[in-house]
Amino acid sequence: MKEIAFSQCWYWFLLAAAVCYLVGCFNFAVLISKFKKKDIRSIGSGNPGTMNMTRTFGLKVGGLNFLCDVLKGGLPALVGWLIFKNYYFAGTNVFVSDFSRYFFGVFAILGHVFPITMKFRGGKGIASTMGLFVFALPCEEWWYFFVAVAVLIFVLLYIAVTEWGSMGSLIGVSGLTVIQAVIFVIRYQTQLSEFNPWVISTLMILLVINLLTWLRHSVNIYKLVAGEEHHTAVRKHKNKSK
Repeated sequence: MKEIAFSQCWYWFLLAAAVCYLVGCFNFAVLISKFKKKDIRSIGSGNPGTMNMTRTFGLKVGGLNFLCDVLKGGLPALVGWLIFKNYYFAGTNVFVSDFSRYFFGVFAILGHVFPITMKFRGGKGIASTMGLFVFALPCEEWWYFFVAVAVLIFVLLYIAVTEWGSMGSLIGVSGLTVIQAVIFVIRYQTQLSEFNPWVISTLMILLVINLLTWLRHSVNIYKLVAGEEHHTAVRKHKNKSK
């Protein structure tokens, strides 16, 4: 492991923020719907994301869109980890990769949710956020991949059984956020008690990711409470795919 000062690598983070944001701005739902001779932004809920794609075109197209968005959120995190995995911040025992993977990832999600290429009106970022955790958690231990996938499968099963897509999404993202936050708190409890800025910043990024998910679903939460939320009926969408 090598020690590195932020003054030696700040420009990497600045460049990464810009690149990851632009990567996030590329909306696969819009691209795929264009191939279908439609614009997903003018269909159904108007949201250019996996749920609306599934409701409109069926499970196969929705699944393809989900996979693309998962990679869009996950690959930047993996790159952030690979670049800085052998470094720790000067004067601390905080791994740079613990900060960088979520720093890279959150900007990809921000690009998806608030894309400058679409007048800042993007998707809700669930698939990209889930992808971020599916790629970032295994950086702890390889078997954490199965933990992340297990949460993902639980979310899909929850949606299939209850037909509440938005609630399943919120449960999944919140669960994965808590898992990673607990790992960091245990690892850096001494640094946390000393208010280490890198530990605090990393936990704040996790909080931002979680809050962003809930804020983007505020309308869905209101509709759920009012009993007006759209159902995500898997069988019906499976039939559309045929």
